[in-house]
Amino acid sequence: RRLNVRVNIELLSISNPVHKKDLAVRLTDDTDPFFLYNLVISEEDFQSLKCQQGLLVDFSAFPQKFIDLLQQCIQEQNKDIPRFLLQLVSSAPVLDHTPVSLNVVETNPFKHLTHLSLKFLPGNDAEIKKFLASCLKCLKEDKITLEGKLRKTEEDLTRQLSYTQQSLSEKTRELDKLKNEWTSYTTALTNKHTQELTNEKERTLQVQAQYQQQHEQQKKELENLHQKSIQQLQNRLSELEVINKDLTERRYKGDSTVRELKAKLSGIEDECQRAKQEVLSLRRENTTLDAECHEKEKLINQLQTRVAVLEQEIKDKDQLVIRTKEVLDATQEQKAILEESTEKKQSHIEKLETTIKSLSAELLKANEIIKKLQGDLKTLMSKLKLKNTVTIQQEKLLAEKEERLQKEQRELQEMGQSLRMKEQEVCKLQEQLETTIQKLEESKQLLKTNENVITWLNKQLNEIQTAKKLETSASTHGGVRTAISPYGMPDRPSFPSSGIHHPISPLYAFQNSPEPAPNKNVNSQCPLPKAGTLTFLSSFLQIQFNTQLSKMSRYSDAQTATATSHPANKENGDNLGLESKYFKKNDSIPLRGLSQNTLNSEYLKPYLSTKVQPSPKAAGTPASAYFPG
Repeated sequence: RRLNVRVNIELLSISNPVHKKDLAVRLTDDTDPFFLYNLVISEEDFQSLKCQQGLLVDFSAFPQKFIDLLQQCIQEQNKDIPRFLLQLVSSAPVLDHTPVSLNVVETNPFKHLTHLSLKFLPGNDAEIKKFLASCLKCLKEDKITLEGKLRKTEEDLTRQLSYTQQSLSEKTRELDKLKNEWTSYTTALTNKHTQELTNEKERTLQVQAQYQQQHEQQKKELENLHQKSIQQLQNRLSELEVINKDLTERRYKGDSTVRELKAKLSGIEDECQRAKQEVLSLRRENTTLDAECHEKEKLINQLQTRVAVLEQEIKDKDQLVIRTKEVLDATQEQKAILEESTEKKQSHIEKLETTIKSLSAELLKANEIIKKLQGDLKTLMSKLKLKNTVTIQQEKLLAEKEERLQKEQRELQEMGQSLRMKEQEVCKLQEQLETTIQKLEESKQLLKTNENVITWLNKQLNEIQTAKKLETSASTHGGVRTAISPYGMPDRPSFPSSGIHHPISPLYAFQNSPEPAPNKNVNSQCPLPKAGTLTFLSSFLQIQFNTQLSKMSRYSDAQTATATSHPANKENGDNLGLESKYFKKNDSIPLRGLSQNTLNSEYLKPYLSTKVQPSPKAAGTPASAYFPG
């Protein structure tokens, strides 16, 4: 069988005849008071036990080692197969006042090893009586200490009862006051909020009406501008169509002149071959002109889509401005409400602090009264038995009131948390205000840049129209001198009145030369200048468009402030859509003032992809033209 046994180990020092040390070990059972076994080991007995069992420990270290073995047995007692066991072996079948041996055994799968075996003697009647007397003495001491603790707890409980009753009465009064203040405060707040809401609704309606009127006016203005730009583009298209018809008529006339020249000058084969080559070049240039017309139509479509996109952006930005203003008004109102609530709550907290100070003074007075009442409590102890029933009911009431107090404390904590949450909301709203203000400034800057771009484009269109008028007036001016080459082509004219003494390209002379009469001499008729006018017109339009694009790229470079500026007097390295023949330095002035950034800007690359093919001329005649930079 298994038992729970208590082992007591004591070192006894005897110094009457001779100073000795003995080790006393006692085995007891808490459930059975008559279970008692003793063992007393002296130093001499230990020496014999050491020799018998082969111990390696001295008498001074033996008690600690024995305790270590017992602790290992305690650790292993709850396992199914414990490693260390305590065996209490007796010769009799029942433990009935017979000597017993206590063995500390270590179990192995091979063998059971006994580390230590001690023989215990059963206790006599006198020893059992001493043991029982000591147990009784300990129990009485425990009883006395418990009774003292009970008395102290009763006194503490009575004090706490009286104190809690007083505090309950005071706190109930405070609760009533707080409820009255809270109801008055909530009614005032609701009235204020209703008034503020009505005022704000009226303001918002007025602001909405104003914004709608402004939006309609802006919309009408933009529609008018859009219609004007469309009309201008249509007029330009009609002009281009008229020019195309004139060119086709000239082409047919050139064909007729070529046929007449074939009939009259059949002997001159070289000139006929040249005329054929010129006819082929004219056809090619006609195809290039058709392609240019298609490209310009594409350009018109792109500009129309751009205008639509700009209108949509303006609408979106108007909506953004309205939303940001609404958010600003709401945040300012919330901020004012929160500031008022915080001021009121701070005043309420100050009132509570004053009440707490008054309560502390009253508590000090109550403590003095309690000290006086402690003398009277001794006489009232006999009456406590009758009042126990009353106290039970009061405890129930106390528990209910404590629950109410806890609820009020929770409500106070929730109010504090709500205050913190509102402060956090105020911070977030301030951050939103700052972000919305930044977005407003960015949108205003974008609107300004868009307005500048629109004004710049209008200026450019006006400049193009004035340039066309100047060209027409220059063609009719009488200061231009022309000379006819031996092949029927006029030489380059010079402009003495304007200060230009160098020769101008024959293309320009072809444009200004008069049309030949139908029945004149071969040398007087000039069919070739018509081809020159075609090439000059295409190159002039292309370079005019490239100058506009270079100005646009300069405007974008000024906005970003990152592109490097090139001097206006240096020659350009790239050909801007023209072939390399137009930039050779053979008796011509290079094109100046075109910025290098026009080629680098990604926005202008699709517009620079078109090239103008020059007409093949006789050897030695350059294909460059002079235009003011």
